[in-house]
Amino acid sequence: MSNDDGNRDDEILTEEMLWDRIPEVSGEERADTYYELSARIFARGQYDEALALAETARDIYSDLGAEVSSDGLAQAYSAIGYNLNQLKRMDEAASAMSKAVEILRENKSPIALELACTLGEWWYSSKNYEKVIETMYECAQEHLVDGNIIGAANDMHLIGCAHRELKNYNEAVICFKEARASFKAEKEVVHVARCDQKIASCYFELGDGEAALEAARKAIDVFDTAHDHRRETFALFEYGKAEILLGRLEDGLATLDSVLQIAADEDGKDFEFIVDIESRMAGVMRLLGRNEEADEVERRLQAIREIIE
Repeated sequence: MSNDDGNRDDEILTEEMLWDRIPEVSGEERADTYYELSARIFARGQYDEALALAETARDIYSDLGAEVSSDGLAQAYSAIGYNLNQLKRMDEAASAMSKAVEILRENKSPIALELACTLGEWWYSSKNYEKVIETMYECAQEHLVDGNIIGAANDMHLIGCAHRELKNYNEAVICFKEARASFKAEKEVVHVARCDQKIASCYFELGDGEAALEAARKAIDVFDTAHDHRRETFALFEYGKAEILLGRLEDGLATLDSVLQIAADEDGKDFEFIVDIESRMAGVMRLLGRNEEADEVERRLQAIREIIE
C-alpha cells in the first residue's frame, strides 16, 4: 500500500514539475511540455483538458514552422484526434488525424501507416465512407509492399464494408472476395467466415438468393464450429433472408424466428436488430396470408420504433 502511494506521489510530482516548467521554457521545448502534459492527462481520462493542452502544443509547433521538425506537429494533431475520438466528436477526430497522417507520410515516418489505418476506422465511424475507401486503399497498397497480407486483407474488408454502406454491392463483393482469399491463404478461418457473411448480405441485396444462401451457409458452419454464437446469429439472419428471397417462405420464417429468439435472449438487447428481424417476419406472414399475426407484430414494433427512431 505504501509503495503504491509512493509511486503516485512521484507521478504527481512529475506532472507538477511539468506545469512549473511552462513559464521557464519557450519554443519547441514549451510545445513538447504541453504535449507531454496532454498525454498524461489523456491517460487519466480527462479528455477535454487533454484536448486543450494538445491544441496549445499544436499552435506552438505551427507558429515555429520550419524552425523545428514537423514530427512534433504531427504528434500534436494525433493527440488532438485521440481526444476528440474519446469525446465522440468523430468528424473532427478524423480531420485532425488526417493532418497527422499527411505530415508523417511526407516525412516517411514508420508510424504513418498505423495511424492511417486508425484514420480509416474513424472515417467509417463518422459515416464518411468515400474517405474510408480512399484512405484504406492506400493502406492496403502499403501493407502489400511490406508483405503484410493480413493487414491488406483487413484493409480490403473495411473497404468492402464502406462500399456496402454506399450500396455499391458489386464493388463490395469484389473487395470481400479479395479479403477472403487473403485470409484463406493465411488460414484465418473466422475472418474468412466474416467475409462470407458479408458477401451473403451483398448477394441478397443484388437479388441472387442462391449465392447468398451458399455464402451464408459457409459462414454458419465456421461460426458454429468455432462456437462464435454472436457471429453465427448474424450469419443465420442472412441465411433466413436468402430463403425468403428464394420463395422458401416457411423455412425463412422459421430461420428468422430462431434468430429472434437468440437476439431477444441477449442481455444487451439490440433493439434495432430485433425490429429488423420482426419486420421481415411480418412481411413474410402477410405473404402467407397470416395478416392478423402480422398486424399484431407491427403494432408491437411501433412502440419500439417511437423510442429508437
